Amino acid sequence: MTTSANQRILTGDTPTGKLHLGHYVGSVENRLALQDQYDCYFIIANKHAFTTRADRPADIRQSVIEIATDYLACGIDPNRSTMFIQSEVPAIDELTFFFAMLIPFNRVMRNPTLKDEIRDKELGDNYPFGFPMYAVGQCADILAFRPELVPVGEDQLPHLEMTREVARRFDQIYCGVDPQTEDKNYVSAGGLFPVIQPKLGRVKRLVGLGAPGPDGNLLKMSKSLNNAIFLSDDADTVQKKVMGMYTDPKRLRATDPGETDPSKNPLWAFHETFNPETAWVDEHRDMYKNGKVGDVAVKKKLIEVLNTLIEPIRNRRRHYEQRPDEVLDALRIGTKRANAVAEETVQLAKQAMKQDYFPRELIIR
Repeated sequence: MTTSANQRILTGDTPTGKLHLGHYVGSVENRLALQDQYDCYFIIANKHAFTTRADRPADIRQSVIEIATDYLACGIDPNRSTMFIQSEVPAIDELTFFFAMLIPFNRVMRNPTLKDEIRDKELGDNYPFGFPMYAVGQCADILAFRPELVPVGEDQLPHLEMTREVARRFDQIYCGVDPQTEDKNYVSAGGLFPVIQPKLGRVKRLVGLGAPGPDGNLLKMSKSLNNAIFLSDDADTVQKKVMGMYTDPKRLRATDPGETDPSKNPLWAFHETFNPETAWVDEHRDMYKNGKVGDVAVKKKLIEVLNTLIEPIRNRRRHYEQRPDEVLDALRIGTKRANAVAEETVQLAKQAMKQDYFPRELIIR
């Protein structure tokens, strides 16, 4: 069996394009801090991208490379962390099928994240069967590596709860774990799969650059909503996006400063998230609320803050863009490591299910 001195974590991204600041504070920043403390596995879930882009396989392939390049540019170290491609780990598919037998279809469809995606992407009833199946697949993505922790954004918590349900169900049926067992004790009680725990980033949900939605709340940063700053954006693009950022018009109209609410303004959400000068933020927030400083001055400061954060990432990204073989080598090495763990997991799962007929060996060249 594979062993590690550190606890294992698993997290990752569906490749829909380059990473943006929402990804960074929601998960990537967390991953960088965890590399020295945990045995880290980062999945690029390319098969999940087919749920809505099955007709654009070349785009998905390019997005895989973009995500991997962003990982390396942010500081993910392939010598300390395992970054890998989902479709190259067949054990995940086997576990997806077995797990699909442990969870009712109506439970899958009650997943609020799934329902939100159907609504936000305006899929109606025209989504493929694989769309709800991907929620089960996410359980397999995680449990194939038997991690203790899963760093995620807040919007992914419903998927993790379903993963926890699948782990309990498998361990109870096939490993004889008592249903009254506390979650933290499932493995010590004889279970194969840990009942995983989420680990949220310091910012649960980064807002986008645009105006609030119909409900008055700021929308989440998203490529599809065209309200994102990407980690690969150059300095001029960052400046242009920040200068065009929505700001609360009430602050400009209000005769009573008490009527304004900077929390409804993405400009201040960004300063509070990214600006390390907390005294400056507190002072200028009050000045802004009372009409003593305007949008332009506060935006210029934010441009400075964001470009300071992104510049070293941009520089490392240029290095890897000029050396695509290094990106593929990191993925190849990581995918080999990932398969060693996932193959062990599926072998143990089949033993527990009494479906282990023949030994096998998987080779990634």
